[in-house]
Amino acid sequence: MTGKNMPARNAFYAQSGGVTAVINVSAQAVIETARKYPKKIGKVYAGRNGIIGALTEDLIDTSKEPLENIRALGHTPAGAFGSCRYKLKSLEQNRREYERLIEVFRAHDIGYFFYNGGGDSADTCLKITQLSESMGYPLIAVHVPKTVDNDLPITDCSPGFGSVAKYVAVSMREAGLDVASMAKTSTKVFVLEVMGRHAGWITAACGLAAARTGDAPQVLLFPEITFNPQQFLAKVDESVRKFGYCAVGVSEGLQNADGKFVAESGLVDAFGHAQLGGVAPVIANLVKQELKLKYHWAVPIICNARRAISPQRPTSSRAMRWARRRSNLPSRA
Repeated sequence: MTGKNMPARNAFYAQSGGVTAVINVSAQAVIETARKYPKKIGKVYAGRNGIIGALTEDLIDTSKEPLENIRALGHTPAGAFGSCRYKLKSLEQNRREYERLIEVFRAHDIGYFFYNGGGDSADTCLKITQLSESMGYPLIAVHVPKTVDNDLPITDCSPGFGSVAKYVAVSMREAGLDVASMAKTSTKVFVLEVMGRHAGWITAACGLAAARTGDAPQVLLFPEITFNPQQFLAKVDESVRKFGYCAVGVSEGLQNADGKFVAESGLVDAFGHAQLGGVAPVIANLVKQELKLKYHWAVPIICNARRAISPQRPTSSRAMRWARRRSNLPSRA
């Protein structure tokens, strides 16, 4: 820890996991705040492609950027420094990887570690803190919340949720109007699949589309509530009879009575989580088979669900180059 007579130590910042519409605002906040306390924090290094930037010692010295460029991060889409889905194993399984991080931190006199991500990133902060203590290397690790799912423990509202909530609500409203206008002779059921493995916040946000009783969505399926096919079909049938159509919002993490994901594909992702294969077509096919109703289903694509908030002013060319070049960087493991 820095004391009154100790020189300022540098900081390391990295982005992790799927980016949100506002992740660069968090980066902006970290860098600008650090600059306000030059006696405590020296340079802020950003890791290119997340934590991989630390492991490969591929660091971006943000102190070389003028304040104008840093402020432009607030209106820059995607992850300006590059993100990654790279899960560090436990200390027992791969202690050398954590020791490598400490080596790089020591080489650049990094005393602060800011990791901008979800639950796994918070766990990484904890593990690095434990290792730094055991190695006698003073390091303050801070988790910077980021997730659209709004499911981080001890976090009232995760940055990223608001923009996604607005997007799915508007999408549901527009799709509901489309289906309602065609329901007499065509599509009667619309299914919108949204993110949310265990938390139904985004699914609930679909409900913001309804201005009055009968508006889309008429049915919401949450991961916290066991899926009952018979009750679901009865509700869809009732809605179609009463309103002429039915719009459904469903979480990707919908589970059946056995506790398994309805859309589980049998594969796992980079973090060891069950890979979900798409619950919307499963639900839609159920409607077709049992109720013989025509349907449409949709999954918000990444270009829209995570699009950036419209800028209030033009983004600086330098900040835009940061965003562009991330897609041209070679993969590193």
